[in-house]
Amino acid sequence: MRFQAPIVLMALIASAAPAMAASPRDDLIRAAFATRDKTQAQALVNQAIADSQATLAQTPNDREAKLQQALGIGYRGQLKRSPSDAKTAHSLLEALAAADPRDPEAQVAVAGWHLTAVGDLGNFLARTLLGASRDTGFAALDKAVALGGNHAFFPGYAALIRIKLDSSDTATPLRLAQRAAAAQASSPIDRVMQRAAERIVPLLQAGNGKAASDLAKQLLPFGALS
Repeated sequence: MRFQAPIVLMALIASAAPAMAASPRDDLIRAAFATRDKTQAQALVNQAIADSQATLAQTPNDREAKLQQALGIGYRGQLKRSPSDAKTAHSLLEALAAADPRDPEAQVAVAGWHLTAVGDLGNFLARTLLGASRDTGFAALDKAVALGGNHAFFPGYAALIRIKLDSSDTATPLRLAQRAAAAQASSPIDRVMQRAAERIVPLLQAGNGKAASDLAKQLLPFGALS
């Protein structure tokens, strides 16, 4: 199933994208969820960062450009194992969340930063090297889900990252995954997360947390990289 996931996700992204040049958001979605080659993923991330920074040079307060720049730098740090990029992304994301505490995208991005670091490095190293915190990540994640309305992305992502980090708890991810499966999927990232949530629901219903966790790792950003 691992090698099929990028093909399915790319089809979902392509079907939802307009026939125009890719935006930084489009490039990051493609890099994170529909690319199997690390070099290609890095190229897409770098393009998203460059395009976002070009927009910010003209319009410094562009919220979308700020968000995609921060996410792109965080993704670059994840791909290159760069503590410097990780810390820069954290500062940018925290500033966005502080500027609008009720923005679910900023909250889920902060949550992803903390919880990805914990998942990759473990609690101690994530805290020591980067200042990442499992508790802070989960608090931001819960806030994002509460603020995200009826969009599939927020509960879908929450289901995946929770079961990735704790395969012993299937009840909470199941509730979130079922919510995502029934939610609105009007954007490419909603469709990606809704499809991912649908794939882990049967495993969670069966109480197979280990298999659900393994699949979630493949469905989260860059999980399909060879």
